[in-house]
Amino acid sequence: MATNERVIDVRPIPPREKHPTIFQTFEALAPGESFILVNDHDPKPLRYQFEYEHEGEFGWTYLEEGPTVWRVEISRRGT
Repeated sequence: MATNERVIDVRPIPPREKHPTIFQTFEALAPGESFILVNDHDPKPLRYQFEYEHEGEFGWTYLEEGPTVWRVEISRRGT
């Protein structure tokens, strides 16, 4: 999986803006690119939303799993 230094820390973002911000970032990725999501809880609901809206198009790798910080690499799969 391609890694880079693109990091999105959603902890300070207002709740209603978190998912739109994350999905806009994902949409801007070229195939093979990724970003690191930083959150204060396990973003399972976000993963379910990705699975529903982008099935087969994304990669999801936990880099850190709490208890206070979660880091997930989200990548766009090649076509």
